[in-house]
Amino acid sequence: MAKYVMWGSYCEGVLEKRAPYRQDHLDGLNAQKAAGTLVTIGPTKDTKMVFGIYEAEDEATVRNLVESDPYWKNGIWTEYEIREWIQAI
Repeated sequence: MAKYVMWGSYCEGVLEKRAPYRQDHLDGLNAQKAAGTLVTIGPTKDTKMVFGIYEAEDEATVRNLVESDPYWKNGIWTEYEIREWIQAI
């Protein structure tokens, strides 16, 4: 399977605004991790950006996961970019 890197941006006031969606967000990420699709994901220390690594059949699969996430659907993630990644080591 191919690996993909996702970079995204958080909305202003993310720590307060994410509260109603956080548990559903984490539950979905845990399900993706258990299925082997999500390798890792998390915010930058300043909570301005999100970074994730996925293993999937194609980019469309990763886009579907991102756009199905409560953070995307509710404006917590405001934009994102996906790039196929070649792991050298």
